[in-house]
Amino acid sequence: MTEHWPLSLFKSHALTESLPYLIVGLGNPGREYAQTRHNIGFMLIDRLTVRLNARGMKVQSKAIVITAQHEGNKLILAKPQTYMNLSGQSVQSLVRFYKLPLEHILVVHDDLDLPFCAIRLRPGGGPGGQKGVKSIIDQLGTPNFARLRLGIDRPPGRMDAAAYVLQDFTQKELLAVSETLDRAADAALTWVMEGLNAAMNKFNGTAN
Repeated sequence: MTEHWPLSLFKSHALTESLPYLIVGLGNPGREYAQTRHNIGFMLIDRLTVRLNARGMKVQSKAIVITAQHEGNKLILAKPQTYMNLSGQSVQSLVRFYKLPLEHILVVHDDLDLPFCAIRLRPGGGPGGQKGVKSIIDQLGTPNFARLRLGIDRPPGRMDAAAYVLQDFTQKELLAVSETLDRAADAALTWVMEGLNAAMNKFNGTAN
């Protein structure tokens, strides 16, 4: 049975400002998955790593982890290496290690229900069929953590969704994806600096 962690177990709100922010990108490890639609969460972590000139990559809690600084805030950028469906094992371990409140967690993932290259932030909710998100909900015992959803659109025709998400982006698509990753990085950093509501107001509903 999944253990639910009430927020009272974490440090008081007055002390949360000194805690790092955890940004987790979901994907599958391995070179063969690097350019697939399912790995756009990993791609965002890579984009943030470059933008923030982050250093000191290590393996921690079954994830590739790198720390960064942004405007006086410490960021933990993580790519779970458990494969998508077990992402929660890594996230739970990182959350417990850094003693993070839920409001310091942002999970970035692909979303079949959003148009290609659309981005949406949301405060929580169900997994929407995304098995990595479901694993995180199961392990944390709550759906109340922020998400940054990156749209990959529905598969064409009768193509199986599981096969579609494991397809590589085309070269043409990668050009649009790169622009989307820049906007998504802006959204993630706005979340750190100004909070979720401000990031949602600024980035949700913007043109692709």
